[in-house]
Amino acid sequence: MPYTLANLSQLTEEIKKSRFIVNAAPIINAQQAAEFIDNISDPNATHNCWAWKIGQQYRFNDDGEPTSTAGRPILSAIEGQDCDQVVVVVTRYFGGIKLGTGGLIRAYGGSASHCLQQAELIELIARISLQFHCYYNEWPIIENRLKDLNAIIEQQDFDAEGVKATIAITQDNLPTLKKSISDITRGRVVIEI
Repeated sequence: MPYTLANLSQLTEEIKKSRFIVNAAPIINAQQAAEFIDNISDPNATHNCWAWKIGQQYRFNDDGEPTSTAGRPILSAIEGQDCDQVVVVVTRYFGGIKLGTGGLIRAYGGSASHCLQQAELIELIARISLQFHCYYNEWPIIENRLKDLNAIIEQQDFDAEGVKATIAITQDNLPTLKKSISDITRGRVVIEI
């Protein structure tokens, strides 16, 4: 089961006089990843190498380090810790001792991995998004039932006749929700997945 970070995580390591500062954060899209990278990168640092992963999408950057010695090891650390929806930036301040390609791979990948190991992780739960429209007098009852089923209300729009709701629910709770909504609305409401 994949995990994401509960909040921002940071770690600093010194490897052969070079300082590696790792910042990791949860993300939900590529734009959020890009904004985090821009905000956390230090223009005065020697290198700001990064990687992010969201489902099957991923990107990484070596920022001037030899090819595949920084970004790819950071991505490997993300995958190795079974993380998803995560961005990791490793900022390096050169200390005067060259590490070589193997040393760089170990330094970037290792520091990213250590940061993710110490971070508070939360399990990512796959949810199905669905919509329905109900009357105002039915909504409070349905809303309480949604809480019981750990559903997430993503959006609610109110119109002249009632509430149009978009929710996310786990696959195993979907049959129970369908039955509950059918019972509450006497079969009138149709759920669109």
